[in-house]
Amino acid sequence: MGEDYTGSEPRKRSPWGVLALIMLTGIALMRNGVDVGLGPPQPAAAASLNRPDGEVFAPPASLRTLPYAPVARVKIPSIKVDAPVVDVGLDPEGWIEAPPGQDPNIAGWYQNGISPGQRGTAVVVGHVDNQSGPAVFYGLGSLTKGQRIEVARFDGRTAVFEVYGVEVFSKEEFPGARVYGDNGRAELRVITCGGGYSQSNGYQGNVVVFARMVKTA
Repeated sequence: MGEDYTGSEPRKRSPWGVLALIMLTGIALMRNGVDVGLGPPQPAAAASLNRPDGEVFAPPASLRTLPYAPVARVKIPSIKVDAPVVDVGLDPEGWIEAPPGQDPNIAGWYQNGISPGQRGTAVVVGHVDNQSGPAVFYGLGSLTKGQRIEVARFDGRTAVFEVYGVEVFSKEEFPGARVYGDNGRAELRVITCGGGYSQSNGYQGNVVVFARMVKTA
């Protein structure tokens, strides 16, 4: 997403390889004719979890949680994500594993936790980039409140979630209880690497999208 999600030691590599980065940057500059920032988009202040308006979410009266079912695909139309999902577990250090890094368009669902649509907090993870360039969740940090995430399940049902916050957290101070905790509703967290980057230590944080189920199909 980088490679890790919740505070494990970052892998020491460049995002895409120095040559690939130079080539891609050059192409972007020539096409756009403007200054192009290096690296994936980061969450805007307007997308933070803070709600000065005091808004309280009330799910539709007809909304019912779904039973357990494995995950097939994740779609985020606003950032053009449409990706198959594989099951992932925990790595030897106890953190959620990344999906295979060779395929840029693949996400992972933490199969030992909640299924999207169940009551509780389901977790989907994916890389922000690999050695070849941007990966499935490269644009995750650009999401804003109100945008939709669709998770297709192998039982034929789809859980539709609405984004209500996007944050970036340091890996050293990752707030696990805040991110993964059960608040009594069907929720989703989508996670990738983000924050500052250094060639020696990789990405310094994780971008976390907070979303809640608003519809089933």
